[in-house]
Amino acid sequence: MTETVLDVRDLAISLCDGPTPVAAVEGVNFSINRGEVFGLVGESGCGKSLCALALAGLLKAPMAISGGQILLEGRDLATLPPREMRHLRGNKVSMIFQEPMTALNPLMTVGDQIGEMFVLHRGLTARAARMKAIEALEQVQVSSPERRINAYPHQLSGGMRQRVMIAIALACDPALLIADEPTTALDVTIQAEIVELVLDLCRARGTAVMMISHDLGLVARICNRVAVMYAGQIVEQRSAGDIFTAPAHPYTRGLVDALPRLGRRLERGQERLTEIGGVVPAIRDFPQGCRFAPRCGRVTPECRAAPVSMTDLNKGGRVRCLHHV
Repeated sequence: MTETVLDVRDLAISLCDGPTPVAAVEGVNFSINRGEVFGLVGESGCGKSLCALALAGLLKAPMAISGGQILLEGRDLATLPPREMRHLRGNKVSMIFQEPMTALNPLMTVGDQIGEMFVLHRGLTARAARMKAIEALEQVQVSSPERRINAYPHQLSGGMRQRVMIAIALACDPALLIADEPTTALDVTIQAEIVELVLDLCRARGTAVMMISHDLGLVARICNRVAVMYAGQIVEQRSAGDIFTAPAHPYTRGLVDALPRLGRRLERGQERLTEIGGVVPAIRDFPQGCRFAPRCGRVTPECRAAPVSMTDLNKGGRVRCLHHV
């Protein structure tokens, strides 16, 4: 029987820096099962990282959760006081950030930073935590872990720092791992190694993974299901195979068509790859109706008239479009 680890229901996040809050993310619904890799994709500024920070309880003012539920193993994280959320963060839900150099404490050795997880969440002594930190570095394939635990972040390479971040995130066997563009800051030759390492460790533990990325090739290769975000809303959610072979939403189709393909030659007179015209609107400029309408080639007056709801697709999945394929 499939076990649901995370169930997000009608999540809304608002920008509260004026007399009236402005919705930055709204109506977000998805779930992730134990051992599943769930992808969240979209252009920069669409709300992916806001969702991740909300799940980890790391939203900072003026952003705040304004509605919905975030059920982690049945417990609503959206209503937890900060003290309880600190106990769960790193223990039940962990996060790998884009840039480990800014996420790691430059004044602490990596051994102390990993060991801190075992002291805070497992109640181990400093000596026992140090031994567990060495084991954690071994698991993420860091060479000479007995020596590396005494190093500071600036003394390690980018790939090594990201391995330390992975060791910290998985130290206490969390139920949910959020990976927010975990390979963006890495050399391309290291990216595949890091992704495979994360997936291998999570499969062994049965950890649910939310992979946030704009790298559609990576998402297609590793994710079971995918949600596509645009302007603070999920516009399509289906299996990874269906998303990339038969996208239903015009925005998803645009993303897939924009992917460079090995062996594809440009037609005569075509000087560039396919692109989606326009840009993601600012939070305060979201259209009243379909938010993709200003950039859509299939837009009709009906699309601009009122907000569009998610509808079920015949072959599974959901889409937010009145004229989907």
